Amino acid sequence: MSAVIGLLGTCLLLGVLARRSGKFAEGAAGAFNTFILYVALPALVLRVMHRLEFVPELIVAAVVPWLYYLAAGPFFRLLGPRLGLSRQSVMALVLTAGLGNTAFVGLPMAEALLGQGGLAVAVVADQLGSFLVLSTLATLAATRASAEKELPWSELARKVATFPPFLALVVSLALRPWGFPVWVDTVLERLGALLTPLALFSVGLQLRLTGVSHRLPALALGLSYKLFLVPGLVALGLLAMPGLAPVVVQATVLQAAMAPMVSAAILAAEHKLDPELAVLMVGVGIPLSFATAPLMLWLVR
Repeated sequence: MSAVIGLLGTCLLLGVLARRSGKFAEGAAGAFNTFILYVALPALVLRVMHRLEFVPELIVAAVVPWLYYLAAGPFFRLLGPRLGLSRQSVMALVLTAGLGNTAFVGLPMAEALLGQGGLAVAVVADQLGSFLVLSTLATLAATRASAEKELPWSELARKVATFPPFLALVVSLALRPWGFPVWVDTVLERLGALLTPLALFSVGLQLRLTGVSHRLPALALGLSYKLFLVPGLVALGLLAMPGLAPVVVQATVLQAAMAPMVSAAILAAEHKLDPELAVLMVGVGIPLSFATAPLMLWLVR
């Protein structure tokens, strides 16, 4: 846990310091975001999904992230306008609060708190849940929300089908019968390992806490949904289901309690969907989740 918190905090802080140093031009985060979405994230998806061993009993862990992403749309479209939020701000909340940081915080936290059994459940929730949602529904929603005019469904489908993480997912599943050569696996591993530090650095580069006061209502709404409402409802639902192993319940609730996904904030920024709010959701949500996620886990133990 200390190593996870140290890595995330250091990368975020380095991004903030880099922005304040004046060494990076305004808008430099865009180059990092492009590399993350077009190189690092596809490499990670290609390697991990190719190696994933899925156990049918874990289907509940895979389904939960889809449910709370689908619920995020009506939730924020109903409450967002009452706070005076624009369509872009509402979509930024849907993307960030509707997707959890189930990989870079969720997997190490699951291993540290629940051991290898919990880690196996957490991997399914991450790869067949969060990453699939990001590559399909979230990409589709971001593309549609950022379009200046209504796009035909054929055009939207084309944009999703050509989104690099989605292509990586398709290729990884198609190649599952064959193993990757060692050098290919090594290259994918090294490129994928860049995702966490670069993504947090990019968030820090865009993070401006001086503007947090006027974004507090939107921030409170988004983080209340992601850090408390979602894991609370997931816990109640899973505890009401008979026959689930305790480790499945605990790991699924822990993953549901994760802070907003960094890649989702970058997706929002890439599509000009209130990047300031999206970055604040991650920059404030990750530190808070170090306290709230173990609390949610304690409630179902």
